[in-house]
Amino acid sequence: MTVGYAPAREPRGREVTAFAVLAGISFSHLLNDTIQSLVPAIYPMLKDSFALNFAQVGLMTLTLQVTASLLQPVVGLYTDRRPTPYSLVIGMAVSLVGLLLLSVAPTFGMVLVAAGLMGVGSAVFHPESSRVARMASGGRHGLAQSVFQVGGNLGSSLGPLLAAFLVVPHGQSSIAWCSLLALVAMVVLWKIGGWYRSRRSMTPTAVTSHAMPDHRRRLSARRVGWSLAILAALIFSKYFYLAGLNSYYTFYLMEKFHVSVRTAQIDLFIFLGAVAAGTILGGPIGDRFGRKYVIWGSILGVLPFTLLLPHANLFWTPILSIVIGLILASAFSAIVVYAQELVPGRVGLISGVFFGFAFGMGGLGAAVLGQLADRIGIESVYRLCAFLPLIGLLAAFLPDLD
Repeated sequence: MTVGYAPAREPRGREVTAFAVLAGISFSHLLNDTIQSLVPAIYPMLKDSFALNFAQVGLMTLTLQVTASLLQPVVGLYTDRRPTPYSLVIGMAVSLVGLLLLSVAPTFGMVLVAAGLMGVGSAVFHPESSRVARMASGGRHGLAQSVFQVGGNLGSSLGPLLAAFLVVPHGQSSIAWCSLLALVAMVVLWKIGGWYRSRRSMTPTAVTSHAMPDHRRRLSARRVGWSLAILAALIFSKYFYLAGLNSYYTFYLMEKFHVSVRTAQIDLFIFLGAVAAGTILGGPIGDRFGRKYVIWGSILGVLPFTLLLPHANLFWTPILSIVIGLILASAFSAIVVYAQELVPGRVGLISGVFFGFAFGMGGLGAAVLGQLADRIGIESVYRLCAFLPLIGLLAAFLPDLD
């Protein structure tokens, strides 16, 4: 099931985008990623509470992201074969348990267990919710992925605000209040599960008959494989760099400019808000002008600004981070839809692979960059990461699908 579930008798041009469903799944993504982003947002507090070094901080991100990255392709492959409309509710319930455990964790080991549970919940959520977004797209796949994705990015930007105004002032136990977000998400996802189940009654052949234009089917298996490898390299570039900002931007600002924890978290919120804004632009632009051009411009186009960031003063650093977030974030929706079109009929698997790989690269990047930060300092890490967008040159070898 790859495109909108309109009746078979309707022509493709009359497929209807289910905006209410897109809004619901995007809102659920917002709540899910608010919960997920709370963990890195409270790193300074956990670092002090448990006397951690940067390597241990990176291990928390690695635990959260790797559990998600390893399970997402498995979940996607399973649900391609056996759709499970209410699995989204189950995944959110696992995240709820992780949140409650994190609020009372007495040791660093228990914190890692809580992070792992939240990673499992995320692993269930992303492949299936990406499928729901595509089902509701009415053929406007880039727009649907962007609407879905922007909810997650907005949620990621809210995590630091929760940390700054709730968790840091009131302590670790106040994390339990965030479980209310998971409960709200479970209610919304239950409604979406009912819609999903009703769409399954449609004839599969009618649903997927427009899955892939003929000229796209002519790509050889080898060409498809190389294209997927290039997309994976671009994901590596994007998420390794973002890991340095998501996990260590607050430490960078505090160490280089001596700002307070709250000020650093607010600046992180502003950066993540720019990421959310960039995400909503990438999908519609890709639908109109071609996803390859969005991918190319997003990854490589951010290079001048990443090179400038480590040398900027306190005034220019937040401005550059906003520009970086806007440009770099526009790529992911385009990459996911491009990959789905390369491998038609495997929406869950492709979504799981690419969301999982992105999570894995984020977790691995946080762990590796944490080790480097202990050895050479945060500022030197940012200087090294500035060259990662050069990998965007590989986008020139992607075939034109549009």
